[in-house]
Amino acid sequence: MKQNKRIVGVVGVGAFGEFMLKHLIPYFDVRLYDAHRDLTEIGKTYNAEICTLDEVCESDIILLAVPVAHMAEAVEAIKDKLKKGQLVIDLCSVKVVPAKILADMIPQDVEILGMHPLFGPQSGKFGIHGMNLTLCDLGRCTRTKCVKEFLEKNLGLKVHETTPEEHDREMAYVQGLTHMIAKVYARMDVPAIHQKTKTYTLLEEMVEMIRYDSDELFLAIQRDNPFVGETKELFFQAVKDLEEKLSKS
Repeated sequence: MKQNKRIVGVVGVGAFGEFMLKHLIPYFDVRLYDAHRDLTEIGKTYNAEICTLDEVCESDIILLAVPVAHMAEAVEAIKDKLKKGQLVIDLCSVKVVPAKILADMIPQDVEILGMHPLFGPQSGKFGIHGMNLTLCDLGRCTRTKCVKEFLEKNLGLKVHETTPEEHDREMAYVQGLTHMIAKVYARMDVPAIHQKTKTYTLLEEMVEMIRYDSDELFLAIQRDNPFVGETKELFFQAVKDLEEKLSKS
């Protein structure tokens, strides 16, 4: 007898929310909700059910694919609609702030988990097998091991488990610096380059992966990570020191 698939409800179908649908559909029945976007065509394309927020909140697993700036608003909208035993997962690119929101606002009998896929529509457009994903167990999830096994065995991802604090400390360099460098480069109006070294080609590839990310994502990385301030200070001081050194040469 064929078993019914578990139901995953997605709240927030932006660029990443849409991107992950093709990876979820083979394994789950997917329900979609977005207060700010017409999902009709997306529902048809991916054979996903467009639902009300109440219907999405009846899912076994609820994925919050909303910007960190709207996380508290999204959790406020769903918290009274949840039932014991459900699992709520946030997908934000920073983890300390969302983790606190989930812990403070989601009912205690509802499980919570932090997740950050370290890829997106650009870097994952040719597939996500072998790419990295971070899991943050927030102390209220009995299914962390099960989630990890699914991500590794079914999606082929490399899963790293850590705390929200350690995640954000590392992301202050991994994302804080790379996204800032890419934004600076994109604003320089660099002319077409024909004579390229390998290192320059890699720089171009990095910039292209990041260039079209939303301003909301960039601001989340730069403003909502509590450890980015120190990283930016170190970076700009290093640039200033190098500039002074070159001016004296």
